[in-house]
Amino acid sequence: MSPTVEGFAHTSVPSAPVLAAYSYCEAVTGSQARNFAYGIRLLPTDKRQAMSALYAFSRRVDDIGDGTLAPGAKLARLEETRAQLGRIRAGEVAEDDTDPVAVALAHAARRFPIPLGGLDELIDGVLMDVRGESYETWEDLKAYCRCVAGAIGRLSLGVFGTTPGAADADRAAEYADTLGLALQLTNILRDVREDAANGRTYLPAEDLAKFGCTEGFHSDRVAADADFAGLVHHEVRRARALFVEGYRLLPMLDRRSGACVAAMAGIYRRLLDRIEREPYAVLRGRVSLPTHEKAYVAVRGLSGLDARTISRQSTRRRI
Repeated sequence: MSPTVEGFAHTSVPSAPVLAAYSYCEAVTGSQARNFAYGIRLLPTDKRQAMSALYAFSRRVDDIGDGTLAPGAKLARLEETRAQLGRIRAGEVAEDDTDPVAVALAHAARRFPIPLGGLDELIDGVLMDVRGESYETWEDLKAYCRCVAGAIGRLSLGVFGTTPGAADADRAAEYADTLGLALQLTNILRDVREDAANGRTYLPAEDLAKFGCTEGFHSDRVAADADFAGLVHHEVRRARALFVEGYRLLPMLDRRSGACVAAMAGIYRRLLDRIEREPYAVLRGRVSLPTHEKAYVAVRGLSGLDARTISRQSTRRRI
C-alpha cells in the first residue's frame, strides 16, 4: 500500500478540495502544454490527474527560470519551491492548503510511487539556466538534459508503472530517461533562435565549432562559412538514436500509458522530421505541427501501432 499523506482521507475517490486542485492543474496543462496535453488525454482519470499535477509543478519551476526576475530573486524562488517540495515529500500538505498544485501533487504521490527526487533534479537544471551555464560537449549537455527532461520521464514512469512480466522492466527507468533526452534535444533544436534571444546557448560548443556556428543564432542568417544545416543534421541523428533507444519503453507499458507516451514522443519525432527537412526554418520562428497532425499522432498511439512495432524490433534484436 502506498504511504499516506497527512490530512488526506483514505478513500479511493478524492475529496472535493483535492478534485478542485486536480482541476486547476488540468486547466494549467491544457492551456500551457499543447503537445503534452495531447498525450495525457489518453490516460485514465487517476493517471491523467497525477500527470497534470506533475506538469503544473514542473511548469512553475520552468516559469521561474524563464521569467523576468533578477537572477538573485530567481534563485530565492527556486529554493522556496524546493522547500515546498520537501513539505510535499514529508506529508505536510493538507487537502485544505491554499496551493492547489501542492495539494494535487501530494495526493498524486500518495496514489502512485512517484520518485519526487526527480523534481529536485528539475530545480537543479533550472538553476543551471539561471546561472547561465553553457556546455562544451554532448556529455555536458546530457547532464543538463537528464535534469530537466530525463527526470520528467522517470517521474512519469512512476505514474504509468510497467505491466506484470514485461521483458527488461528493470531498464524501464533508463529508457524513460533516454526518451526524455530525445524530447529535450528536439526542443533545443526547435528553440535555438528563441534561446539565443534570451542569452542561452545549449548546443555543445565543440559541435558549434565543428560546423562554424560559434557566432550564435541571433538572426535568421548565419555566417557565410557556417554549415548550419550540417550542425542541425548532426544533432538530428543524435536525437533519432535517443528516440530509438527510448522507444523500447513502450512495450513495457499498459495500453493507455503506452498511447500517452507514443503520442507525446510521436509529436516530437515529427517535429524532428520537419526540422531535418528544413533546417533553416528554426531560425525564422518556432517550428510546430498543425492540430490535425497532432490528433493523428494521438490516434496512432492509442491504436498501439508504435508499441507493437517497437516490440517486434526488440524481439528481433534478442533472437
